[in-house]
Amino acid sequence: MQVQFREFNQFDLWIWVEFGTVPSEMEKKYVEEVFNSWFYLGKLGGFNAENLQIQEEGLDLSYMNYDEQRSGSSMLALMHNMGAFEYQGTWGRCWFDLGTSDAIALDVLINCLQQLSQEFVAVEGLYIGGENSDWSIADSESRPESIYDYNN
Repeated sequence: MQVQFREFNQFDLWIWVEFGTVPSEMEKKYVEEVFNSWFYLGKLGGFNAENLQIQEEGLDLSYMNYDEQRSGSSMLALMHNMGAFEYQGTWGRCWFDLGTSDAIALDVLINCLQQLSQEFVAVEGLYIGGENSDWSIADSESRPESIYDYNN
């Protein structure tokens, strides 16, 4: 699966998925479940790079002391909004307001989609940001005009 970053705006971001063939309804459900799960983890603050205590500890986690004060004192890192997934031919796209979530969120998404592509759905490419010249984002109704127009 090829990964390409294009023009990137954390608060107004389109993520594009290119499939090997036109995706079936089941394949669409798999992809949408990955994106929905990823978004809800982000909305709950799961992608907060200031609080990666376990990752920073290393391999030996036996008897690790988890610092609740440190986790409570880090800045919020929350995703704000997600639009509806849209499809056209071999392409899928979805709009996001990643809010203050950290870049680790994109690493997690890429890891998940790489595994999904190996086992269930042939994903040829993942394009983060920008716009496809043959599928205008101006035509989309899933992207709210402001953060107050969408409730997720």
